[in-house]
Amino acid sequence: MSRQRFPRSVYDHGNEPDARFSLANERTFLAWIRTSLALMAGGVALEALGLGLQPHLQLAASLVLMAAGILAPAQAWFGWVGNERALRGDRPLPPAALSLPLAVAVVVASVLVLLGVLLA
Repeated sequence: MSRQRFPRSVYDHGNEPDARFSLANERTFLAWIRTSLALMAGGVALEALGLGLQPHLQLAASLVLMAAGILAPAQAWFGWVGNERALRGDRPLPPAALSLPLAVAVVVASVLVLLGVLLA
């Protein structure tokens, strides 16, 4: 009895790639999930620890980090799907579409924290 693999939109097309590449793709997916957890934890900690920063800047930085933490799993999923489809179709791997917005969010949050320290 063969089991259906999820998502069928990925596994019903192309040829089965070398398992090492699929496993590397899964590790990349999990790395994005860990990144999401770290961003969320950073945002929550920034707001919960009461660091004595300028309150509005602290809240803004916290919200930016948490928003980035919400976006990272989308990058994980869509990146995994795109990579797996490319592997199965023997095509080049697509770029990580949300990596630039996530990097910008981290820079913005860092600048907000820096300003919050300097203006406190």
